[in-house]
Amino acid sequence: MSKIVVTADSTCDLGEELKARYNVHYMPLHVVLDGQQYNDGLDITPDQIYENYYANHTLPSTAAVNVDEYIEFFKQFVDEGCEVIHVNLGSGLSSCHQNARLAASELEGVYVIDGQNLSTGQGLVVIEVAKRVAEGMPAAQIVEEVEALRTKCHASFILENLEFLHKGGRCSAVAVLGANILKLKPQILVDNTSGKMDAAKKYRGSFSKALAEYMADQLKDRTDVATDRIFITHSGMTDLSIIDQAVALVKEYQNPDEICVTRASCTISSHCGPNTIGVLYRTL
Repeated sequence: MSKIVVTADSTCDLGEELKARYNVHYMPLHVVLDGQQYNDGLDITPDQIYENYYANHTLPSTAAVNVDEYIEFFKQFVDEGCEVIHVNLGSGLSSCHQNARLAASELEGVYVIDGQNLSTGQGLVVIEVAKRVAEGMPAAQIVEEVEALRTKCHASFILENLEFLHKGGRCSAVAVLGANILKLKPQILVDNTSGKMDAAKKYRGSFSKALAEYMADQLKDRTDVATDRIFITHSGMTDLSIIDQAVALVKEYQNPDEICVTRASCTISSHCGPNTIGVLYRTL
């Protein structure tokens, strides 16, 4: 039986500890800043993106991995006699999945899954793959089972402000002005059939108050949440007590076996900006 290697786009935001625990190999997306291309998480960080934005008021663009890059990435494992299962950023957000599928068609034993999600919503899919690999399940069966449960992986976030979304052309100046005047903290909900993001509920008041209401909406009195693992993922918080508050609320409402706090990648962070936080989980 061939060894199965688990790979994923860098947008899955698992963090170094989980990446090592589940032996996941990342394929970095590209970040283009001031005419120079960087590899997400390797030679640029979210904090560097923020520093550049506040200094120069420019945001990077992000670019998908191309077909040739995926072929080269997969081939290193195939040449060692391994099969590969790769989990992409949701196809509704990027051409990565299409490009990875084209690359896989050129090689033997490469399977590609549309994560239909982003950040640790995608990461939850990656972990489901890795758990089955550890159990010795064959690759084709893993793909079939995991593709059947992708819509059970849920991702959402709340933002402190809309500045980065506006600068990136994803919301109007009127929306920003209204949110600022009314002290609104918008929720972004990820469509787990595609990975696309949509605005959802708007919370009013301080960020701490908004977080408390958001966490209650997501987790309170829920009996369908898988309690083996729940993620708190953030884009870098100015007030670290917000992370502690989020963790405490997860414990209060669900008390899972493991709460994983991770930092969002450059690709994710460049779109939402700092002080964005979310709870991401799988349902039964």
